Amino acid sequence: MNKEDYYFLGKIIKTSGYKGNLMFFFDVDDISRYESLEAVFIEVSENLIPFAIEKIQFKSNNTAIVKLEDVLSEDESAILVGCNLYLPLAFLPPLTGNKFYFHEVIGFSVVDKKYGKIGTIREILDRTSQAVFVIRNNGKEILIPVSDDIIKKVDRKNKTIEVETPEGLIDIYM
Repeated sequence: MNKEDYYFLGKIIKTSGYKGNLMFFFDVDDISRYESLEAVFIEVSENLIPFAIEKIQFKSNNTAIVKLEDVLSEDESAILVGCNLYLPLAFLPPLTGNKFYFHEVIGFSVVDKKYGKIGTIREILDRTSQAVFVIRNNGKEILIPVSDDIIKKVDRKNKTIEVETPEGLIDIYM
């Protein structure tokens, strides 16, 4: 299994009870999409292992108590605490308009209203409060915030994103 074909869903945060139940934290916008979740991939020693879900009971704050098939005791479930949860990318609903998944726009060209084509998205840094496009242009790296105010059009057919960057931002990199 190639991890790039999956998306991060959340994390196992603790055990719950003595019968092998676990508490999942779902790092998602709409938890209701996962109410009928039948299976999940758990990252164990850098491998994604499929687990069938026997029962899922949602709580508040994007958490749920989950009973996995074949995890029968607190000792067995404790091994999984702290592990990340994943689902296949195919599970994501398609987005339209200017909404996109980060993995979807890697390789797209970025066209600025003033400067024209400024490069190709190589990655998106999402480790801080403001995600940024990392764009390559003739060996230079350009960082542009991922923001509704900056992104004017996402053209999936032509694999381009039209942006209007703040005055002076591109000049810093050129």
